[in-house]
Amino acid sequence: MATIGDVARIAGVSRSTASYALSGKRAISADVRRRVEDAVSSLGYTPNAGARALATTRTMVIGLLAQFLPDEFAPAMLQYMLGVSDTAREHGYDILLATDADGTRALRRMTDSRMVDGVVLLNVAEHDERLPILRSASQPGALVGLPADCTGVDVFDLDFEEAGRLMVDHLHRLGHREVLLVSQPEHVVERGGAYVWRLQNAALEAARARGMRLYATYGSSSQPDVGRDLRGLLDAHPDATGLLVNNEAAAAALPTVLHERGLSAPQDLSVVGRYSDEFARTFSLPFTSVESAPDRLGRMAVRQLVRRIEGEVGPDEPHVVRFVSPELVDRGSTGAPPRRGDA
Repeated sequence: MATIGDVARIAGVSRSTASYALSGKRAISADVRRRVEDAVSSLGYTPNAGARALATTRTMVIGLLAQFLPDEFAPAMLQYMLGVSDTAREHGYDILLATDADGTRALRRMTDSRMVDGVVLLNVAEHDERLPILRSASQPGALVGLPADCTGVDVFDLDFEEAGRLMVDHLHRLGHREVLLVSQPEHVVERGGAYVWRLQNAALEAARARGMRLYATYGSSSQPDVGRDLRGLLDAHPDATGLLVNNEAAAAALPTVLHERGLSAPQDLSVVGRYSDEFARTFSLPFTSVESAPDRLGRMAVRQLVRRIEGEVGPDEPHVVRFVSPELVDRGSTGAPPRRGDA
């Protein structure tokens, strides 16, 4: 394996000059920088983050563990990752992304080798097997997502319970009494995706308290299955006047399904989704929604993590659990329910 000494020898410079050329910590002439870069390229040299950590205390790298799971909608996950990476860059940190199916092994590799100064976890399960490893690591950790046990980590998440209540209350005030809710695939719940049942249970409870009928079901995460799910749901409940969507794939498919059936929102069916404004723009979704705030949550997690890395938060200071309050973005897809004769 090539070393910085090999790079310096090939480039015809000292080890320190080669190191400065790569780190950018001192002004280096264009000619020397080019020679060093050529040497790096020819040798296939990669700086050793662990060695750099020993010399400088910090690597200026944040580990980001995320997974693109087949039963979740990948474009939604990308928004959380962007919020983390953009904020890390603003604070002078690079991101080391791990999308390994074996998240425990990836996390242990990152922390044991001192490749990173801190870790952000996405795809957080209710009983996440990565958490014991993160708690035992010397580096601090921050989560986007709520586990059952928040000990030893800073946690940031949308208030999904309040989101469920907000969606139901909005339609109740408009006069709706029979409403549908489509959530992420049931496999997400079985895997530990507590955010699904947190919203669903709160919505069901709010509907019961207000004398509403709410039919909750799970939808697929991709086409064409999710389109069939939506058609089957509408066929099974022809008297429903409202639809709540806690499934990004279903939200993206819904305009086509409504168009095929000759339906429009809010004239025939009032619709409220749960996704970000950026997601709505990307898929041209015209539906009123609860803002899921992935970029904001990513920013909050990174900022708190950097505070711990840089000593602004003492090691004995308690960890935080913070929820983003849901906000309803009105895009005109909700209104009074149609009269039965007009439906």
